Amino acid sequence: MYETLLYEIRDAIAYITLNRPDRFNAFNEKMSAEILSALKEVRKDKGVRAVVVRGAGKAFCSGQDLKDILGVKRSLGDSVEKRYNPMVQAIHELEKPIIASVNGVAAGAGAGLALACDYILAAQSASFVIAFVNVGLSLDTATSFHLVRTIGLKRAFALATLGDRLSAETALEWGLINEVVPDEKLEEATHAIALRYASQAPKAVGYIKKLLLRSFERSYEEALRYELYYQELAGRTEDYQEGIQAFVEKRKPNFQGR
Repeated sequence: MYETLLYEIRDAIAYITLNRPDRFNAFNEKMSAEILSALKEVRKDKGVRAVVVRGAGKAFCSGQDLKDILGVKRSLGDSVEKRYNPMVQAIHELEKPIIASVNGVAAGAGAGLALACDYILAAQSASFVIAFVNVGLSLDTATSFHLVRTIGLKRAFALATLGDRLSAETALEWGLINEVVPDEKLEEATHAIALRYASQAPKAVGYIKKLLLRSFERSYEEALRYELYYQELAGRTEDYQEGIQAFVEKRKPNFQGR
């Protein structure tokens, strides 16, 4: 179905694997379009409770394939508008948890893709490079949004303007990612956290994601109003009733997304 991706669903988890290992999973136009298509597929599939984005081979994603655009005159603004913005916007708006499983380098737009995800695991050998400045470019793929909100202005400025490589351990220490695991444990750890998310109440997770991602742009009073609104919606779900019943019966809830 896809030329540059592998797509499979296992245990209510959609695995989207970037599959250009010979190019370190660098973006070309086909891959960015197919990622967007896969995300649309995930959104429509009610059987999918969680999503994993990962890379085949030795890298997560090395960013834009520069050989693909070498010597080609094009509007980079147009490329960002039509390719990268829709991709990260789809991640931002998806009411399902998206996990980035970073197995190697995540550079440039590849780092942006990882940072756009809701939960990030990285192998010990993984690294992050906000590499745009190294080729004379500014930021895209919502990198400016996520960097400042996760590591603060000073660290974000240094990382984005110096283009240095950040190790997985330092990324964890700075709060850029959630978890670092031994390389050989990455797949197992990724599936384990994805299973945990897949077992949660889907609507509740979606509401929480909306509240948190928009918390920076709202006043205290607005935050309270939106919490009231989504709590009212959550309280009307069958999953809420199941959660209460499971608590009383001292068992794990079986959420159905209703």
